[in-house]
Amino acid sequence: MTIFRRISSLVIAAGVAIMPLPALISCGHDHSQEKEHDGHTHDESLQLTAYSRDFEVFAEATPFVAGHDCEVLAHFTRLSDFKPLAAGKVTMKLLIGNETQSVTLEKPSHPGIYSFEIKPKKTGKGSLIFSIESDGKKYSVEIPDITVYADEHEAHSKAAEMAAKSSNGVAFPKEQSWNVDFSTEEVVSEPFGEVIRTMAQVEPSMGDERVVVAKTSGTVRFASADLTEGKAVGAGQALFGIESDGLADNNMTVRYREAESAYNFAKGEYERKKELAKDKLVTQSDLQKAKADYESAEAAYGNLRRNFSAGRHSAGSPISGFIKKVYVRNGEYVEAGSPVMEIAQNRDLYVKAELQPRKFHNLKNIVSTNFKIPGDDKVYSLKDLNGSLVSYGKSVDAENPLVPVVFKVNNTVDLLPGSFVEMFITTGTGEKVLTVPCASIVEEMGNYFVFVQLTPEFFEKREVKTGQSNGIRTEVRSGLREGDRVVGKGAVLVKLAQASGKLDAHAGHVH
Repeated sequence: MTIFRRISSLVIAAGVAIMPLPALISCGHDHSQEKEHDGHTHDESLQLTAYSRDFEVFAEATPFVAGHDCEVLAHFTRLSDFKPLAAGKVTMKLLIGNETQSVTLEKPSHPGIYSFEIKPKKTGKGSLIFSIESDGKKYSVEIPDITVYADEHEAHSKAAEMAAKSSNGVAFPKEQSWNVDFSTEEVVSEPFGEVIRTMAQVEPSMGDERVVVAKTSGTVRFASADLTEGKAVGAGQALFGIESDGLADNNMTVRYREAESAYNFAKGEYERKKELAKDKLVTQSDLQKAKADYESAEAAYGNLRRNFSAGRHSAGSPISGFIKKVYVRNGEYVEAGSPVMEIAQNRDLYVKAELQPRKFHNLKNIVSTNFKIPGDDKVYSLKDLNGSLVSYGKSVDAENPLVPVVFKVNNTVDLLPGSFVEMFITTGTGEKVLTVPCASIVEEMGNYFVFVQLTPEFFEKREVKTGQSNGIRTEVRSGLREGDRVVGKGAVLVKLAQASGKLDAHAGHVH
């Protein structure tokens, strides 16, 4: 298959790009013998682009001429991840009037690339339809406004007229974009309310933390040497023991023996009087008192027996999680009720910001909230984290003149309690404005630019004036029109390709 090297491009209003290229594509005859017409060699090629909900199709072809064999080199990109169609059957249909011609390829010549050959039989206007069968599903993408000419010279002349060249363009071939984190997106007009941008602190939720306290006085002995902050623990796992041997007061061994003795005595008394009561040798009041003494002794002894073994009180983790804090050192004496360890899960967290009072009236109209972790390009929406607004302050005072606003989120992205995140709170719906992904914006010396798609392999650098940003999308006040398609992910890579000035339009093409 001929290797295409071209930069020319044209975007047609119907959403299909058709542009001639300064490259030779086989049309069923020997180009070495091709005659020039009026000093012009027939070397133009078409670039055709169309989108469905699932696919981008970018095809390179010669102008269509009735009776001539022409090649159509089509690139198929999945819009779900902007990766090539690795396998699948594709049928290309050329529809001109009531004439339909079709070509079917069972698999790509290379991932994402299908090479078709077709000889149009009829002149006129029509369309190309690509029918895709992959992974048990069927898809269809149509490229309209296809013209089949009767005269080859006329076809190439029309193609040359349609060429639109940009001196500010950047070539970024499909093979390269398929191998990196890349995407394009259509510029849309959408309501965009006021954005409150602030810093917020991540805090633990009350139900996600448990403090393990000493249930008796004594010396703390950790269950293992690696029970340090950050250590993962399971529910019921042994954490520490408290020993009281050698203590003059609150000696647990002595208390245990005393409780055991009291229990055995009370049990024997109750059982003895219960037998005597059958013969009415004891009063009911004596029997009830013996029963109460027995139950009291049993409760005291049972409590010690559950928490005291091998001469010491043992404590386990009440929940699965990790050790957030250790309050004492191994071997340190603690009083009953003193905190020893804190276990946390970090499953549910609060994100709290404090705003100026002038923003108070906006808080009742919160539409969405996004969070950005400093140092990470990823932005998470409240919906992504299955979060919700918990509350916002209704008053301020001299000591704290700011209004708190608190959100609760599921910690599915390893947020760290105590850390700070950047918060974008959107309030109200606002007027419709043009927006692009924040990743589309690149900065150069204080000015902002986007890369507008002329073809899926050729992009024009264009300066824009930006407005508000909600962390995911940015308002564009000038420089773009609705329906323009811009680079989203990978804009920085396209910028680097422009800076290198060495990238060929089809570097690495494997046609």
